[in-house]
Amino acid sequence: MANIEDNQEHGWIEKVKSEGSVPLLEPDNCPNGWASPSGDVFQVRGPEYLKTKAKIPGGDYLLKPLGFDWIKGPTKVSELLNDTKSRVRRALDDEISKDLRKPFVWAFNLQVPSKENYSAVAYFVGMEPIPEGSLMDQFLKGDDGFRNSRLKLIANIVKGPWIVRKAVGEQAICIIGRAVTCKYCLGENFIEVDIDIGSSVVANAIVHLAFGYITTLTVDLAFLIEGQTESELPERILGAVRFSELNTASARQVELHSEKSMENLQSSLPTRFWKSLGQGFSQLIKPVVQMSTSYRSLSPLISHLIPIRRD
Repeated sequence: MANIEDNQEHGWIEKVKSEGSVPLLEPDNCPNGWASPSGDVFQVRGPEYLKTKAKIPGGDYLLKPLGFDWIKGPTKVSELLNDTKSRVRRALDDEISKDLRKPFVWAFNLQVPSKENYSAVAYFVGMEPIPEGSLMDQFLKGDDGFRNSRLKLIANIVKGPWIVRKAVGEQAICIIGRAVTCKYCLGENFIEVDIDIGSSVVANAIVHLAFGYITTLTVDLAFLIEGQTESELPERILGAVRFSELNTASARQVELHSEKSMENLQSSLPTRFWKSLGQGFSQLIKPVVQMSTSYRSLSPLISHLIPIRRD
């Protein structure tokens, strides 16, 4: 369902891809842009994982890449797909109004803890009905507890400074809902996951550290639903995105509805609190890095502070 196919019959997909604030480029050369990396750059649980712990390349995605937004707002940006004026929601509604096959959009909104309220939003789309009883179906019909226990992120720093690559690691794995607060916004033809990185002091600190190097970073992120039983294996990646050397000046300003703005304004104080702790952490870690002559001297600190898995 997810190989990048000939989208001539779905011209709206190509339109959405091209309308973001940063361009869609080739994976090997996407400065200040985004791309769709090969699924094989990620390792996922194979069919015999529960017995052998063996992993396999991720392969084809379940969903098509739809778009990427690099945006900022007067308050924390959330519930983009609930806003009928947002660019992806408008395109989705227009497509549905044509009485064609009804697409289903998945959005993952990484809310970056910063003064300017940045968000990096990856959009994916499925054009076929979701199979009854599949993990995708269970995820959409389940409660937040189920979603929090299953939504997995695989992150990899493809290019960047040594300290950021070592802090995040290679193929770092995280069950997102266990590490940070996630808000799930569901509609008839979409789901949006708002991922509040600032809700975790440790995640906030690491992202704050990485954000200082954002113009030099190339990052791969894959989203999937964790397979925990034999019948749920091998794992399949929902979709993945690569963004590279993002410039803060390229982020598009978005306006939020007043109700949403008030909600986010009420949460701005704890966000500032976590941000200040993150700044303190980054100041604390710098002398450690300067004194380190090898990764061995830093790794105990990193492994103690970073809530990520390697399995």
